[in-house]
Amino acid sequence: MSTPPPQQNQPPRRSSGDSKKVTPPASSVVTRNGARKAKIQTRAMSACAKPSALLVAAKRKAQQKKKQHIDTELRDHYQIAMDSKTRVKGPTGLVTEPRMTEHRCLWDENYPECPERLSSVIDRCHELKLIDECVKFPPRAATKEELCSLHSPSIYDMMEKTHQNNDVDYLEEISSKYDAVYIHPSTHELALLAAGSTIDIVDRVVSGEIQNGAALVRPPGHHAMASEPCGYCFYNNVALAAKHAIDKRGLNRILIVDWDVHHGQATQQMFYNDPRVVYFSIHRYEHGAFWPNLRQSNFNYIGTGAGKGYNFNVPLNKTGMKDGDYLAIWHQLLLPMALEYQPELIIISAGYDAAFGCPEFSPQLVIVSAGYDSALGDEKGEMELTPACYGHLLHMLMSVCPRICVVLEGGYCLQSLAEGAAITLRTLLGHPPPQLENVTEPSDSIRESILSCIYAQKPYWNCYTFQTTYTSSGPPNVCDEHKIKLTINIKWEGDETRPDRFLTRDCYPLQDDGTKKRIAERLNHLRLVTDLSIPLHAVGYVYDQAMLKHKNICEPDHVECPERILRIHERHREFSLLSRLHQLAPRRATDEEILAVHTRAHLNRLKELALTKLRDLNSQKNSYDSVYFHPDSLESASIASGCVLQMIDAVLSRECGSGVCVVRPPGHHADEEVPSGFCLLNNAGIAARYALGAHALRRVLVLDWDVHHGNGTQRISYDDNRILYMSIHRYDNGSFFPNSKDADYTAVGRGKGEGFNLNIPWNKRGMGDAEYLAAFTQVIMPVAYEYNPELVIVSAGFDACVGDPLGGCKVTPECYGRMTHLLRGLAGGRVILCLEGGYNITSISYAMTMCTKALLGDPIVHHYDPKTVCHWSAIDSIHDVIRVHSKYWKSLKFQMALPSEQVLEPPLPSRGLIIENDSEISLTSTFDESNKSIDSKGSSQLETSLEVNMSNLSIDKKCSDGIHCGTDDEDEKPGASKDCKGKAEGSSADKNGAKQLVEQAGPSCPPKATLVDYLADNMRAIVDGEMFAVIPLKWCPHLDSLFTIPDDVKFEQGVKCVDCDHTEENWVCLHCYVTACARSINGHMQAHHAATGHALVLSLVDLSVWCNICDAYVDNALLYDAKNNAHKHKFGEEMPWCYKTDIQMQ
Repeated sequence: MSTPPPQQNQPPRRSSGDSKKVTPPASSVVTRNGARKAKIQTRAMSACAKPSALLVAAKRKAQQKKKQHIDTELRDHYQIAMDSKTRVKGPTGLVTEPRMTEHRCLWDENYPECPERLSSVIDRCHELKLIDECVKFPPRAATKEELCSLHSPSIYDMMEKTHQNNDVDYLEEISSKYDAVYIHPSTHELALLAAGSTIDIVDRVVSGEIQNGAALVRPPGHHAMASEPCGYCFYNNVALAAKHAIDKRGLNRILIVDWDVHHGQATQQMFYNDPRVVYFSIHRYEHGAFWPNLRQSNFNYIGTGAGKGYNFNVPLNKTGMKDGDYLAIWHQLLLPMALEYQPELIIISAGYDAAFGCPEFSPQLVIVSAGYDSALGDEKGEMELTPACYGHLLHMLMSVCPRICVVLEGGYCLQSLAEGAAITLRTLLGHPPPQLENVTEPSDSIRESILSCIYAQKPYWNCYTFQTTYTSSGPPNVCDEHKIKLTINIKWEGDETRPDRFLTRDCYPLQDDGTKKRIAERLNHLRLVTDLSIPLHAVGYVYDQAMLKHKNICEPDHVECPERILRIHERHREFSLLSRLHQLAPRRATDEEILAVHTRAHLNRLKELALTKLRDLNSQKNSYDSVYFHPDSLESASIASGCVLQMIDAVLSRECGSGVCVVRPPGHHADEEVPSGFCLLNNAGIAARYALGAHALRRVLVLDWDVHHGNGTQRISYDDNRILYMSIHRYDNGSFFPNSKDADYTAVGRGKGEGFNLNIPWNKRGMGDAEYLAAFTQVIMPVAYEYNPELVIVSAGFDACVGDPLGGCKVTPECYGRMTHLLRGLAGGRVILCLEGGYNITSISYAMTMCTKALLGDPIVHHYDPKTVCHWSAIDSIHDVIRVHSKYWKSLKFQMALPSEQVLEPPLPSRGLIIENDSEISLTSTFDESNKSIDSKGSSQLETSLEVNMSNLSIDKKCSDGIHCGTDDEDEKPGASKDCKGKAEGSSADKNGAKQLVEQAGPSCPPKATLVDYLADNMRAIVDGEMFAVIPLKWCPHLDSLFTIPDDVKFEQGVKCVDCDHTEENWVCLHCYVTACARSINGHMQAHHAATGHALVLSLVDLSVWCNICDAYVDNALLYDAKNNAHKHKFGEEMPWCYKTDIQMQ
């Protein structure tokens, strides 16, 4: 396999300093700008004149920069992998207390929060022998000091008075003061045990005594507010544990995920202004009509003060949400944020009342609105999450952070509660989650909720860059016309009025016998079809020294060498993994098995190698693309294929749960007839066909993460819908091996296989963890879950790993482990890794070892880097894939355009929630400033409408050039009054102390009409559509691909088109400087773009810049050099500098 040589005579790459340039280059010619600068200096030197405020700020900023120390961090990319040698799967802790069943309602025996909630969970866990696998810890009571860190002492005192008080009337009277609460004589003691036990298990997880833990406790806690019990909850178990981890263990990044169907408003309130905790809640809302009926449960409540952006609410505004809806929340919203946040600890408020069969819990329905009490006994409020889905939700979070604690909250259908909690504990223990039934399409309602959350959070996170934007006010942009737009709406149908007395009896829904029977039948069916069996061995392993025989005798230092697998095997031994793996005996693939994929002629050619002289073998390689031969090549190749087939048998027979195949030569470039790219037999293709035939599977997923496209595997499966082939690879617009358009995202399959071939092509080198994980969350995992494979085969090439001589990418070994962990959630954990490429011996040995550790359930630790962002080119590729494949896969339905402006009003006050006063800072300006910071990283391309810009303009009437309006350095005109002076005054500081410079114009001579004046005068015509304003993008991701313009390049008028004699309406390519005619002439510049992929072109007529890929005009300071070049040759002078600087008054 080879990569194309670098292009010759390329201009120098723009340096990081060049890319941030915000001032025009110096010139030896005396220009208007030069004179302007000289004038500023002269004025500053005058005794009676004050220096320019901007000049003073610039000097101050330069002096501050001189004082700054630049810290350079040198990091060993293998350090985390090396340190993981001693990090093995730790125990799972469990804490519970049988006495917690004493807590019950004395005056209503049908109350849904009943003792059986806990006992049914414990019984099911015993039945599955899960508790025997846990390390059990004794419960302990929380101290008053621990409780009062978040709760009012008055609540503790009130609860203490009820302890062992057997006066039922008194207890009911006290309970009626709080929403959905009953108090038992033992409630206080048991609530202390629930809170203390949760604190204790979390502390053991943080200390490293256990890897993860579960607190099966009651009463629950996430509704318990600082000064008020609520919703069956007295003390907030999860919030207290998180507070303990912050105060006593010094954690700074905790993620609380609340999947209870009711919003944990109390947990939200306790950390609403705290950036050390991200609170993420998925709950039924119905625009406020569902309990707890609070405005603050909506998506626009995102935190306040320092905690703004750290509170996530995903409101479910319709009933009947299924597995596909929750998986979409994870893939589109939760996982991207969690991967960016990189929490040190995850705590799950694990309520199971979204599970199928759980009745609606809405004790306030009678009070909220008249006529709604008829719904109290109606079961239509159910969600339909299967118990198995909870295991998948937890498994995906375990890929983010191994330190995880699950705390029992709600859940009132005993059968679904017990099954869901048991599968959750099973997943904590390291078993892969069971395979789901068919995953349905995410609903339109959940799409709206997810995208609304993304819109609200986008200014605060770098990960939400996969939705385009549109202008919601003023004239639309050119590219808005064809976008599918989402309108952001806030709808409120609730009532936050708090009554003086709450119902204590019959305040919950009841299900009739028919409903109970239907639910029981459905849950029994799910239990029967859910495979919870445990394989004999967790992970299989296959390797054979016979595969070392294949080697290049003429080129001993060839990158595809025997040391590749030898070093991987040795690394597994070094990490003490071989003793933990079930090692399979190798075997050769039979001719029949090979011929299921390859032609007879291809096999015969390989057989002839054993009888061919070495000299002739060396000459034969020239007939193929990047292949060498050895007399033992077929033996090695057939053993490689046979080893993979051996693993197929072991995994599908449940002898092994998953498998690792350390094999060579690789196979994914070999098609039916021809060897290619170091590959002789297509191991993954043969294995997939074998699984379909010998084991009668119907759905096999082949994921190829080798940096080179597996063109051979694609051809083998291209028209077969029983194989979903997905590949993440470097493409470079077709210039990277195997140099074929078949590797592009447009290759989707043929015939029955249409839609079952999915390519994610990278068009730049250097892609790393952020880009690969983005591909997983946005494309790979959603499509894979929708496909629901019975087996996953990974063509595990590691030439995208950091340090590889061919790949040029930067994926870390631990990232491969993380991707493996995510894949293990598919097909009941039946995942087989089959080695492909990877030519840095150190990199592939660590990367394959980390994958094996992930299959074994070992914790995968990651480097904390809060500045990591996904590269714009990768975002473009992912956009292209989703656009093409959304017609085949309904899980890819989230590419709707969001408003580019802030359209949300500040959140209204909500009962119990403290929102800091942000009235001094407009929400619009906050949104704009947040997006500017993201724009600087190339992660967002928000556009501002012309009408908004016009309304904010203050035009200095003495400005003559329409560019430097409002400054003190515009050209003075002959005859102008000497008393014409501009005055600048600083506005009052905002609450953060930042000042804005407000410049006011004095009297002046009548100015010339400028373009700004003209547009302002004709705004009505623009709004009415009589005129059309083209608003250029402020940022284009393709600007990063530009080079510094060489000194000898001149953008001159009158140059002929490269393909015709046209000279008038021509454009110049800003990548290779070719001149070609416009599309309205002969379209030769368009043809040039189609042939080369070069994006940016400059008009020699009006000096505008057009991006062929973004399909929009672009104006950015990085284009000044190009425009100035054309300006000088067209007008004979420098183009005025008209871009904003980065100077701000402090």
